Amino acid sequence: MDGIEEQASPEEASETGALKKTCDDYLAGWKRAQADLANYRADEHKRFAEFAKFAHEAILKDLVAVMDSMALALASVPETDAAHKGLVMIRGQFEKLLGKYGFETIEVIAGDPFDPSRHEAVAATKPPEGQEGLSDTVAEEVGKGYALRGKTLRPARVRIFE
Repeated sequence: MDGIEEQASPEEASETGALKKTCDDYLAGWKRAQADLANYRADEHKRFAEFAKFAHEAILKDLVAVMDSMALALASVPETDAAHKGLVMIRGQFEKLLGKYGFETIEVIAGDPFDPSRHEAVAATKPPEGQEGLSDTVAEEVGKGYALRGKTLRPARVRIFE
């Protein structure tokens, strides 16, 4: 080793090459495992976020009945009655609270195209004369529909044009 380099024998060179290939294979496998773990963590994070986004779905579905009862109560009390104003205020607070969790009313406008993912057709009627091109469009809303972050909890009940 005093300035003289030792030459590796062909056997040693072959063994060194094999060991280097084995090391490279292990390193590549380790890198793939690291990438797989990173992908798994990202996928789990997405799944958890999706779960959390709709975690309140069951209770909000139950609260739809409360919204219906509130609408019936409002319809039964004359607008001139002081109780009507109180019920309107309570309904507003309730809707604001539910809105914080992504609860929303499905807006229905007469003339909108019928969308089976957001509407439930409960009746069909003939379009007015001269407006026969309105088939499969909403004539009127019969019952409110509700959604959670765009996902329909209960479709709006509508009457459609035939």
